[in-house]
Amino acid sequence: MSELVPGAHVPLPGGVLVLRVPGPFDICALVTGDGRKVSGDRDFVFYNQPSAPGARLAGETLRIEPARLRAGAGRVTVAVGSARPGTPLGRLPIPVLSITDARGCGLARFAPPSPGPETVLLLAEIYRRGTAWRLRALGQGYADGLAGLARDFGVDVVEDTGPAPAAAPAAPSARKSGTSPAPAGSSVRDDFLVPVNAARATAGSRPVLTDTRLATAARAHSRAMARAGRLCAEGADGVFVHQRVTAAGYAYLTVGEHLVSGPRTAQEFVAYCLRGEESRRALHDPAFTHVGLGRCAAGGDVYWTAVWAAPLTPDGLARTEAEVADLTNRERSRAGLRPLSADPRLAAAARAHSADMAARAYHAHTSPDGTRPRDRAAAAGSTRGTIGENIACGQRSPAEVVAGWMDSPGHRANILRPAFTHIGVGFAGGGPSGTYWTQLFGA
Repeated sequence: MSELVPGAHVPLPGGVLVLRVPGPFDICALVTGDGRKVSGDRDFVFYNQPSAPGARLAGETLRIEPARLRAGAGRVTVAVGSARPGTPLGRLPIPVLSITDARGCGLARFAPPSPGPETVLLLAEIYRRGTAWRLRALGQGYADGLAGLARDFGVDVVEDTGPAPAAAPAAPSARKSGTSPAPAGSSVRDDFLVPVNAARATAGSRPVLTDTRLATAARAHSRAMARAGRLCAEGADGVFVHQRVTAAGYAYLTVGEHLVSGPRTAQEFVAYCLRGEESRRALHDPAFTHVGLGRCAAGGDVYWTAVWAAPLTPDGLARTEAEVADLTNRERSRAGLRPLSADPRLAAAARAHSADMAARAYHAHTSPDGTRPRDRAAAAGSTRGTIGENIACGQRSPAEVVAGWMDSPGHRANILRPAFTHIGVGFAGGGPSGTYWTQLFGA
């Protein structure tokens, strides 16, 4: 693997390229010709528009297939900003870009110089030279963020005028000069939010706010269900509703969804959700802070998707993982066992495995590249001689996941194993199952 410095070039093989920037960042790409200007809004790939011909964004991973880029495209510029818009990159870890092929073989790695007040950083460009493709490391920063970057590449930026929550501001929606912005659909939002928040107030829950990223995911899933002609968590395009949420750029700590067909209006949809005990519980859930609504009519039917979520924050993630460890120790205490101590190295390995399962859509102790729990613990710096692991997916809370493990003999045996002395817990959202959990035990 080549370690790059700003301005360095490296040749690229044919086929799919996988670019990844782990951490609290949003990655985006601009597809251009040799003039380095976009030809239209579809050339700007970011969390509100996660795909274009030859480019697809999913969370912290961008897949580029140069042979499938639009006609006339000869360059893809990759940039990164904070997942919390407006945050100077100098306050965050350095955004390290890794490039692999489709099999996971490392091609290059670029750690730019430490940023300062910049809020967006150009990391690299993939460009065509003759019939071959190359990658150039960059490192250019923008203090005015995504808007400045977009304007430099020929994109006008229209700020969303809808209500934007402080915890997750609405991102700019990109359009090419001379085109008209899409209608805001405020009447649907009001017809939906007013009865929703009235019902939440009755249940003692705080109101939810709309989020453009969740709405993007919800609309895409409603369209996918309409194409399939049925309600389904996995659309006709093979993408699950939770994958659409992370692809749209919303990293969540907790998530829920309503997939419904039949109601003709948003008010009818809300009334339907309030009739059933399980669907009403999700609508009332005090953990949710944001919502996105999607609607698509097809074949005489109307398909609805509502995605409910709360954003992933460092403090929230730490509390969730600590709660799993606390509930685990309560089970050990009931069995007369000593509590497990927190181990940051085991926690790092556990969190990385949960994130990997979500990103690569699998659920197994052995990863697709063959690494096992002991390998992951060692890679994180752990020297413990005995390692055990519990994994789970789909559970929506620490209490639910620990209860599920205690109901499974093998997982219960790990939790109650007297020899274990330390624990690390990792959570990640995304993938087909929505949530992925890992406990890593050591002695």
